[in-house]
Amino acid sequence: MAEHDIGPGRPPSFPRAGTPVRSRARHIRLPLSGRARTRAALLAACLGVLGAAGTVPSSAQPSPGSGPPPGHRARFVPGPCPQTPEPVPGHCGVLEVPENREHPTGRTVRLAVAIIPAASQRPAGDPVVFMEGGPGGDAFGAIPFLLDSGVNRDRDLIVMAQRGTLHAQPNLACPEIDRFNATAVGLPYDAPSTGRGLVRAAKACRDRLTAEGNDLTAYNTTENAADFAALRTALGIQRWNVYGYSYGTDLGLTYLRRHPQGVRSLAIDSVVPPQTVSLPWAWDSAQEGINAIFAACEAQPACAARYPHLSRTLTEQVRRLEAHPLTLTVPPPGGGTPVKVVLDGGALVNLLVADGRLVPAADVPAALHELAEGNPERFARAQAAGATPAIGEFAHGLTHSVACAEWVPGYSKRDVLEAGRRAFPGWPDSVLAHAPQLPFEHDLCRVWNVPDRTPVQRVATRSNVPALIITGTFDAKTGASWGPFAGRTLPRSTAVVVPGITHWVVPQNPCAASVLLSFLARPNAPDTGCVAGVRPKPFTIVP
Repeated sequence: MAEHDIGPGRPPSFPRAGTPVRSRARHIRLPLSGRARTRAALLAACLGVLGAAGTVPSSAQPSPGSGPPPGHRARFVPGPCPQTPEPVPGHCGVLEVPENREHPTGRTVRLAVAIIPAASQRPAGDPVVFMEGGPGGDAFGAIPFLLDSGVNRDRDLIVMAQRGTLHAQPNLACPEIDRFNATAVGLPYDAPSTGRGLVRAAKACRDRLTAEGNDLTAYNTTENAADFAALRTALGIQRWNVYGYSYGTDLGLTYLRRHPQGVRSLAIDSVVPPQTVSLPWAWDSAQEGINAIFAACEAQPACAARYPHLSRTLTEQVRRLEAHPLTLTVPPPGGGTPVKVVLDGGALVNLLVADGRLVPAADVPAALHELAEGNPERFARAQAAGATPAIGEFAHGLTHSVACAEWVPGYSKRDVLEAGRRAFPGWPDSVLAHAPQLPFEHDLCRVWNVPDRTPVQRVATRSNVPALIITGTFDAKTGASWGPFAGRTLPRSTAVVVPGITHWVVPQNPCAASVLLSFLARPNAPDTGCVAGVRPKPFTIVP
């Protein structure tokens, strides 16, 4: 390990959500409970393709020295927008960059890019570039959420498919893993036989990807960040604003550290600090998010009266299901043919750590109460959702290339288990041995076989660029306290912790969206006044 600030657990003095950070960075204490430059540069590239006529303003021309670094091939090529469920409301093209910048004359990868005009008639000149989560998520699939949140209200919005993802060439999708995951809903979550099946699927995917000529060592956060730097120069943009969520915050912080030129501001949402992210780290986030839900229930009289002792109830149900798993046949949440699911302790925990779409946070106390009373339907139906994955849409190849190179090295299986024991004393070791969302990752990484990159990646970003840090108290994937933690080395940062919100805050909360827009307008003085009035939604109360 190199230059990382902390290990997998939070130090005793680490701030809890809603408490002030003792640093020069601003932290909002909360209650518990270049449009012209961008568009013209793209127009210049698109004239021949679209058949348009006219001249390009001189302000849209790339400035001297703004091209890609010597020896690195990088160019933007206009073209049609990818076919998406909702048409992309802008112009598109692809960025061509080297697959491996250590071998700049080797293979080239092509990354789809969309430039979406600002809604304003008088937009600002510095666009917003978005960094998707995952790693491996579909950035184009996030566009409707970004537009609904008004991210393009005053600025053009630039969205690029990260290397290896959907709408990039190559696409490191793993249908082998998708198909295994579809069957895994009917298998014990943490059984060794389940792990062997996952590893076999991963090895089959890796063997296929490498046989196709893909250099999996080049699909990492360093190269990913360099792609965005190449995009800025290829489009001739002098300054832009970076907004990322989840893994996109890891990427955004890495980008700011390695390519600070041209960054006007950085906004990070649901934070993954690169200097500390690891498999044991996931248990700390799970503990914080789950406990925040329970604390919010206790703060609402009706919830507290109906569902007392939620922490004890959860421990009892994890232990009971791990000892005696339930096998059920239930329809998926959207309806359809019923599927077999196994609900054991590991599956229960994994569902709670998911981003709230499977079991909404407002339903968690009721779902746990019903489970204890012998009715597992809410959790069973949520588990059944995994039986119908979108085959080939998520880039598991990028996920494991990043995780195995940057998150797994330096910590053993024992470290993961000990972190779980600290977070949830009394839970079975069979559950705690697996980091939430990434079970059997040590075993998988042995067959994925990419080199350790932690010396260059587990590094804190130190910058005076204005930063906005947004986290949600109910986030069990990336605990809320990790946002202010990342802000310790960003002295011109404002950290906002929003009560009652799970993973990816801005699309879920109008106040958070308004804070982001205020920050983009005034990075050194965002208006955070609405946050003090945010409260968790009322919890579901069953008869």
